[in-house]
Amino acid sequence: MERIVGERYKLGRKIGSGSFGEIFLATHIETGETVAVKIENRQTKHPQLLYEAKLYNILQGGSGIAHIKWCGVNGEDNVLVLDLLGPSLEDLFVYCGRKFSLKTVLMLADQMIARIEFMHAKGFLHRDIKPDNFLMGLGRKANQVYIIDFGLAKRYRDPNTNRHIPYRENKNLTGTARYASCNTHLGIEQSRRDDLESLGYVLLYFLRGSLPWQGLKAATKKQKYDKICEKKLSTPIEVLCKSHPVEFASYFHYCHSLTFDQRPDYGFLKRLFQDLFTREGYESDYIFDWTILKYQQTQRTKTHPQSSDVQPFSGTRNSQAMTTDKLKGIKDASYSGEVMEHRGPSNLGRPDVRMQFRPSVSQNMAEKHMESNTAIPSTSFARSGALKKSQPKAEGPTEATNNGRGHGNKTGCICFLFSLLHKFGSKPWMFTLINLNLGARVLQNLKKYCSVEFQSELRAMADSIGEAVKGDKITGNDACLQIPPRYCGSPTIV
Repeated sequence: MERIVGERYKLGRKIGSGSFGEIFLATHIETGETVAVKIENRQTKHPQLLYEAKLYNILQGGSGIAHIKWCGVNGEDNVLVLDLLGPSLEDLFVYCGRKFSLKTVLMLADQMIARIEFMHAKGFLHRDIKPDNFLMGLGRKANQVYIIDFGLAKRYRDPNTNRHIPYRENKNLTGTARYASCNTHLGIEQSRRDDLESLGYVLLYFLRGSLPWQGLKAATKKQKYDKICEKKLSTPIEVLCKSHPVEFASYFHYCHSLTFDQRPDYGFLKRLFQDLFTREGYESDYIFDWTILKYQQTQRTKTHPQSSDVQPFSGTRNSQAMTTDKLKGIKDASYSGEVMEHRGPSNLGRPDVRMQFRPSVSQNMAEKHMESNTAIPSTSFARSGALKKSQPKAEGPTEATNNGRGHGNKTGCICFLFSLLHKFGSKPWMFTLINLNLGARVLQNLKKYCSVEFQSELRAMADSIGEAVKGDKITGNDACLQIPPRYCGSPTIV
């Protein structure tokens, strides 16, 4: 029997669950739009969904905040209908072999700090900063980081008097112990500094692959928390950040220097990582580690269609899925992906993680013009403590050992082109460039890897952008460029 919630959303399959209840896919019965629905039984001991809905309403309009479609009571349940988002950073971390490159971490850090800053500006602490609570968007928002799960959020400032909450001690731990701040472990009331310290642990988790206090055994939860606290407090920042750029140690030292009610300098923290990003020679091309990995997988699928999937293994499994189904309402565009994590006995060298993509009818319109004899670079990257440039500039020479970090190689170039093509609006012959100068350099560089026919098209596009920028005819993020209709479609790489 079909279940309708909010009088307009037909419930589909379950895609997640937690202490709050369950998450389902749902479809608008009139428009066909796919959304996410959070359902919580009203009889639960500590209902929090309606409180979370209030926070979503307060935060509406901010970048990286899911749009709330409907909220209310449906029979015995509290229901919250939201935009459907993509996989979490934890899902993508597992998919990428449980390590992110420095470039990916720095691109994420900039957006994650901005999301926390926005919440704080609205008067709320998140209090549960962890990889699972940051999701990537879908479609044209695939490069945007979203912050979710406000069930533990708390006002730190009185909305009427604007006074900061008082300093208190002997508080129970709220949040996730792995990423909790030192003061939270010590029972001190949380404030803005604690959200930022938790983010620091998340960033190091991405860089290191794990944190020193993971995997500790104890008889009870309290004993485990105590062990984590002891290990966290006894690990010097310099040891924790060893072999990684000094900016990460500086980040923690700054967080620890903040007083209870002091406003953090979010701009300083973002500049800390932005300057490192520039010094490393990276480009803001939004080519994350998983972007390259997805591209390589689609290439392997085409070359070896029968061996494209990781074979399931026998034994007990605990599956955790994040699925994104077909997006409707975007002309000529559909995107679908699935991240599956299986825990259990396995003879594989890495977690049994599978990401499948179901491409649209018009597949990779630019890809058919590429020469196929160029090797795809590896996505492995050095873990050296030295601050060395591992990604050349787009206009520099291309090397096969670029480690997939930049767009000065076939993989990066094509992925970035697809990310541009995926920014189609309602008109399929228009796309928006985030940065015109960057777009011109990338298109020029792409010529090296494309057929003669496609080169002429790229040259025309690159020259048009370059001339427009030079003559100040096109400026800002809304600049658009007409491209040949036959290159329009639904790229499977975003």
